[in-house]
Amino acid sequence: MCAVCLAMLAFGLYLQYAQGLEPCPMCIVQRYALIGVAACAGLASLRVQKGWWISWSLLALLLAGFGAFTAARQSWLQWYPPEVATCGRDFYGMVENYPLSRAIPMIFRGSGDCTAIDWTFLGGSIANWSFVWFVLFALVLLALLLRRQPAGGGLR
Repeated sequence: MCAVCLAMLAFGLYLQYAQGLEPCPMCIVQRYALIGVAACAGLASLRVQKGWWISWSLLALLLAGFGAFTAARQSWLQWYPPEVATCGRDFYGMVENYPLSRAIPMIFRGSGDCTAIDWTFLGGSIANWSFVWFVLFALVLLALLLRRQPAGGGLR
């Protein structure tokens, strides 16, 4: 899971720097969620102790859910763009100029940038594919957390 997240981040950087696509505020939030899932999945795999991997897997599950929520919201904005689309501030401008209590709702409200579909694959936008991957990560993490352990404990 960590390797897939890192590959997705690398592809996002390729789209940004080689193809010239600028990420919107919601794309940046999804990148941070991907970094979090990658870090938690990597840390979970470092030790076999049950408490260790359960803790990191739960945190990764929460971050995957947050990423899926953000990607779903952006997909919705792309399918049903607001009547008045403005580019608004970028992610860093919002965080630097507003308190978090105002900046976070602004990020999820979206902007003209968040409604743009600059790249597609098999009919899905980047936000659509991001949602699919976050949901897959969440399902794998749920399966790992809910599986029955052998009587002797430990992992198979």
